[in-house]
Order: sequence, then structure tokens, then C-alpha cells
Amino acid sequence: MLSRLWQGKQKKVLGLDIGASAVRLVELSRSGKGYRLERFAVERMPANAMSENDIKDVNAVASTVKRAFLRSGSKIGNSAVAVSSSQVIMKTVTMPASFSDSELEEQIMVEAAQYIPYPMEEVNLDFSVGDAVGDGEMVEVLLVASRSENVDARIAVLEQAGLNAGVMDVEMFALENAFPLVGGKMLNSAQVHTVALVNIGDATTTMAVLRDGNGIYTREQMFGDIQLAEAIQQHYGLSFEQAEGARQNNELPDDFDTEVLPAFRKAIAQQVSRLLQFFFSASGVSHLDHVLLSGECATIPDIAATVAEMTGISTSIASPFSAMTLSSGAAGQELEKEAPAMMIACGLALRSFDQ
Repeated sequence: MLSRLWQGKQKKVLGLDIGASAVRLVELSRSGKGYRLERFAVERMPANAMSENDIKDVNAVASTVKRAFLRSGSKIGNSAVAVSSSQVIMKTVTMPASFSDSELEEQIMVEAAQYIPYPMEEVNLDFSVGDAVGDGEMVEVLLVASRSENVDARIAVLEQAGLNAGVMDVEMFALENAFPLVGGKMLNSAQVHTVALVNIGDATTTMAVLRDGNGIYTREQMFGDIQLAEAIQQHYGLSFEQAEGARQNNELPDDFDTEVLPAFRKAIAQQVSRLLQFFFSASGVSHLDHVLLSGECATIPDIAATVAEMTGISTSIASPFSAMTLSSGAAGQELEKEAPAMMIACGLALRSFDQ
């Protein structure tokens, strides 16, 4: 019996990105051929509620989710949430195209046991059937598994916040799902085919390389906004909580922009450059047309120019709401500021419209 990681489409869902420094919520609706942002909310996460991508304090995280939900004013009870890409094992295998659903599930369990280093009863597993290969007699099947504790912790948070887990996703897939919101017009250009979408989040940097809108490479490494808080802490002799509080309340010392931020901008550019080198080495591809930055750190002033200078590749900031219509309650200065950090939440909210 498969213990499913992904849950199929049920009803419209909220996109709920539960990160180390914040909870980000997005509600979308259809608007013609595009989308309309109905509601959004950002609530800062209490210190020590999460450790990188792991939920350590279910009560604290649930309270933050509930505040975000109440603040948004949404009435949708189903949510799409994601486990971190670092918390999943993915493997592509081939299987006979003639298999029935029951035969496919049975063989999936056999295949999964070869690749997953945990007892199967401790794992949530799902699969997705892809394209035919060879003469069409075989199909590619993507196996995705995560330890049940990662999935169960997120379900417990939602239940305690009064919400349901309508969809359980993976952050990498949510990021790729949001790409058309920011890359659609770009790909209409004859000069742009291969784009690296780099999400520099709270604790993790995730890169998805897409060619003509289709994912061809992914990689994740531990680096994110939390490193900036630590830099502030060390430079000014503050506790981590004081450093975070100073940032959120715009109470940083006058020399922050000259003494701390430039080094962190350079560190981000180095991380992006390293990820790109991994891609070039692994894929044999030697050229990228563009880099799109998203995530918490994409809001840092001049970060696109710094990355472009270090990598030699044109770089811009992803804004998933730029092509959307906005409800009267969603527009405002806070949305513009937070937009680059909302990519994963948008990718999750788009699961409402999966066929």
C-alpha cells in the first residue's frame, strides 16, 4: 500500500510557504487567461520555532500560520504546503507502459525499497508518470519520498491552525510551477531559452534550470537569509533575537549598508556562481541566457547587479504578481516589497488549478 506524499487536487487551496523566518500565504483566483491575487499575508516566525527546514515547535509554527490566515481574511480551509527539497529522495525509473494502476503501484514499492535508506513504514511515497521512452513500450516514472515525520509535522501544524492539508508538495516543484508567472514573457523572446531560477530563501538556496520552460536540472544548498541575521549578530554583538528584531523594525545602525550588507551581497553572488558551476559541470551545458532571483534575499538592494557582475550573466528579480490583477485588499507597498519572497507560496497556490 502506498503511503502518499502528494495528495491530488481536491478543492481550491491556499499556497502556504512555511519558512524558517516567516510564513507566507497566497490565495489566487482565475482572471481571464491569467490569475488574480485575492489575498496574501506574511507573518514572522518566532526564534527557534524551526531549525533550518525542520519544524521544532509545532505550537509556535501553528500559531504563526493561524495569524497569517486570520490576517489574510481568507475563507479557504484547504492549504498546499511543501517539504524542503533537502527532505526528499527523488529517483526516475522506467516501467512498462502497459502496467495497470495496481501493477504500477506494486512495482513502485519494489523499486522504492532499493533507493530509500529507511524502513518503508517510516516513509511517505508518491510517484508521477512521465513521458514514454524508446519505442513507447516504457514510461519514465518519478519516485518522490520523504520521511513521514517531515510530512506529519506539517499536517500537525495545519490541523492545529484550523486548516486542512489539501496538497503536500515539494519546494523545488512549487518553484518550477511558479516559473510561468515570471518567465512567460521572457521565453517569448528568441534570445532567451535557458533560465536559472534561483530562490534564496530563509535557510536554503534552491536552483531550478529550465529550458523553454521545462525543468532540466535542480540543486539545493544550505544558505539563506538566516546568514544575514547571523552577520548582523556578530558584527554588532547582538543576540540572534535582537538582530532579527532590529531588521524587522528597521532599527539597524547607520553603517549597516556599508559595513555588513556589501559582504553579504557578495556571499550571495558567490553562492549563485557556485550553483551555476555545478550545473555547467553536471550537464555539459556551457551557456545560460538569464538568471532570475527570488526568495527573501532577492529583496536586498542591488543584488541582481552584483550577481550579474560576478557570473557574467544577465540577472533580474522575479516578481510573481507583476502580470496578475490585484484585489483591492492585496495591493500596496508591502506586496511590492515581499513579492520576490512569495514565489514558492505562489507555486503552491497554483495547485488549485491543476487539471
